[in-house]
Amino acid sequence: MSRIGKLPVDIPAGVTITVGNTEITVAGPKGTLQVPVQQNTTTVVEDNKIIVTRKDDMPESKAWHGLQRSLLNNAVIGVTKGFEKKLEINGVGFRLSGGGKQIEMSLGYSHPVKYAASEGVELKTDKMEITVSGIDKQKVGQTAAEIRSLRKPEPYKGKGIKYADEVIIRKAGKAGKK
Repeated sequence: MSRIGKLPVDIPAGVTITVGNTEITVAGPKGTLQVPVQQNTTTVVEDNKIIVTRKDDMPESKAWHGLQRSLLNNAVIGVTKGFEKKLEINGVGFRLSGGGKQIEMSLGYSHPVKYAASEGVELKTDKMEITVSGIDKQKVGQTAAEIRSLRKPEPYKGKGIKYADEVIIRKAGKAGKK
C-alpha cells in the first residue's frame, strides 16, 4: 500500500467535494479547483474524509494512487488556505514595480522586463520582494519558477532572483598570480 495514498484527506468545514467520472471538483471559501481522476484509482467521500484506493497492485497503480491523494490534498489546502511563494531580488541597480497581475523589473538588461501572471495567480511587490499567491499549487510554483528564470542568482555575488528560503552557495573569485 502506498504510504501517502493510504492516508485519508480530511475535509474541513465549508469545503464540498463532488466526484465525477473524469474529474473531482473541490469547492471552498477561496474558490473552486478541478482534479483529474487518475487511472486505476477510486475516490470515495465518507465521514468528512476523502479515501483513495487503487484497483490492483501494479507499480503504475501504486504511483497513481499516491499522486491522486496528493493532488486532492493540495486542492483542499488551496481552496481553504491558499499557497504562496516568496522571491527576493538581489543586485545593484535592480528595480521592481507593479503588482496584481503584472510586474515590471529592471534586472541589469538593456530593457525593462515585464511579467504577466497567469489566470488564478496574484503578484504582490514589497521593496525587492515578490509574493506569488493563488489557490492552485502547480500554477503558483510554475509562476515563481518562471520569474526566477528571468535572472537566476549567480554564485559569485548572489545577484539575481532567488526564492526567499533558497541558499546560494558562493564561489571564491579568481585567486590571482603569486
